[in-house]
Amino acid sequence: MNHTPFTHPTLILASGSPRRHELLTVAGISHIVRVPQADESLPPRIDPRRAVAILSMRKATAALAAAPETDALVLAADTVVAVDGEILGKPHSAEEAQQMLCRLSGRSHTVCTGITIANRTKSVTAVEEAAVHMRPILPEEIDAYIATGDPMDKAGAYGIQGKAGLFVTGIVGDYFTIVGLPVCRVGNILRKHFGFTLI
Repeated sequence: MNHTPFTHPTLILASGSPRRHELLTVAGISHIVRVPQADESLPPRIDPRRAVAILSMRKATAALAAAPETDALVLAADTVVAVDGEILGKPHSAEEAQQMLCRLSGRSHTVCTGITIANRTKSVTAVEEAAVHMRPILPEEIDAYIATGDPMDKAGAYGIQGKAGLFVTGIVGDYFTIVGLPVCRVGNILRKHFGFTLI
């Protein structure tokens, strides 16, 4: 008797982040990229964990609304850096990047990543949190790092997987949460809630 193998719906990564795309690819999770148009405004002084949960849900909702597939399954994510409870977004200028990196220098901060995986009948949201400690960063190192352009598209003005890794003395939590996509949590949700067989 011939059995038709079960096939999963194609996962839509609702993010333009090349890092998230790469992490899913390396993990062997087949997907396509579609960047949604979603409202990313937040009230002042919002809790970082709540912020990333809300933004990932908004992005997932927008991606689902735009998807033509009836069995569409989307993965949306949002990552923020927080210090003293204040969210540091992506810098809008070199001066703002410098201010952020000076605040992070020589101390610990928190990185929160929220993920939402959803289809037309079900939505699951989760938040992962990690702590990052940076050594004191010399002013000339900050200037040189900003000159590379690397900080400008990253929350908190740095990417741990790049040159800023030279500043990091330790982390507590999931490294991939800091990069922008907690792969283990994503895999667990896909398996438990959406019936994916990943390995």
